[in-house]
Amino acid sequence: MQDLKDRFLSLDTFRGMDVALMILVNSLGSTTTYSPLLHADWHGFTLTDLVFPTFLFVVGNAMSFSQAKYEAQGEANFLKKVFKRTFIIFLLGYLMYWFPFVDVNESGEWFLKPISETRVFGVLQRIALCYLFASLVIHYFKIQGALIFSIIALVLYRVLLMAFGDLTLEGNAVIKLDAWLIGENHMYKGEGIAFDPEGLLSTLPAIVNVIAGYAAGLFLQRNGKNYETIAKLMMIGAALLLMAAWWDLMFPINKKLWTSSYVLHTVGLGLIILSVLVFIIEIAQRNKWTYFFEVFGKNTLFIYLLSEVFVILMWSIRIEDQSLYAWIYQNFFQSWAGDYNGSVLFALWVMLSCWAVGYWMDKRKIYVKV
Repeated sequence: MQDLKDRFLSLDTFRGMDVALMILVNSLGSTTTYSPLLHADWHGFTLTDLVFPTFLFVVGNAMSFSQAKYEAQGEANFLKKVFKRTFIIFLLGYLMYWFPFVDVNESGEWFLKPISETRVFGVLQRIALCYLFASLVIHYFKIQGALIFSIIALVLYRVLLMAFGDLTLEGNAVIKLDAWLIGENHMYKGEGIAFDPEGLLSTLPAIVNVIAGYAAGLFLQRNGKNYETIAKLMMIGAALLLMAAWWDLMFPINKKLWTSSYVLHTVGLGLIILSVLVFIIEIAQRNKWTYFFEVFGKNTLFIYLLSEVFVILMWSIRIEDQSLYAWIYQNFFQSWAGDYNGSVLFALWVMLSCWAVGYWMDKRKIYVKV
């Protein structure tokens, strides 16, 4: 990636805002909290459902600056770089779900968590796969071909879901492919059954979120920081929101299935939010508030992993008959702030703790890149 000074501050702020929100919604004290901070149960959309696709969108933004530099190094070096980054990010995601690698049984004996029950797909794994395929599509077919691919992918995904299942939790094609390919032991079980919202099949439409972010970043670079640029981005975003609303009538917006209407909806919102940030930060020069989010944006992957490891460790450490996570939440937040506010304040504490580490790293010019 290029240095931060070579990129739009609005893009880096956008990424930092999304990481901050991602940590917040992933670290709630309990599920008894405000509904915008929870995922929609199935069909539908909340603020939390915007977080992950926006992260993919900003991955595409960053690619619009780095892709040409990698391609200039030659075909072999480009492919080596892309596959290396994909492997590392995927591996980090896999190890994160296996962490802390050991557990204690009822007899108090430690044992190694079996690989046969580790989750294969997940958030970082999806980021890795989307980055890989978006990079290859853009490299070999250029931006015009990538946009055509995006249309085909969204339509094809609709066809595949309807041809090989339905839109229910138990009967969708995503769960069927994952169960056949990797088995239920390697799938996420947070929905009450073995179903992975980051499954392999639903990665297909998610690639479009990255390509859209790339196209937006490229459009900003080519057209500059001006009113006409952000007006066009906002109009495209509004058009995508209208298309998503129309498609939602037949193919509901659903984050867990990552439906095509969901892709259009989140890309539309991403374009509008980015346009607003470009206006505020780049054109109006109101940028004194951005540093807080820049801290997240400068060490994005490290801070996200730090937040996940922090939470996992708190869940793993026991105090009396409960986890350290629950003990801290109940004694330091819920006890005086109540369920709803206590849950949010606990998440803010986790997020600010991670920010403090990022701030320390930034002041010492420590940046972890993959």
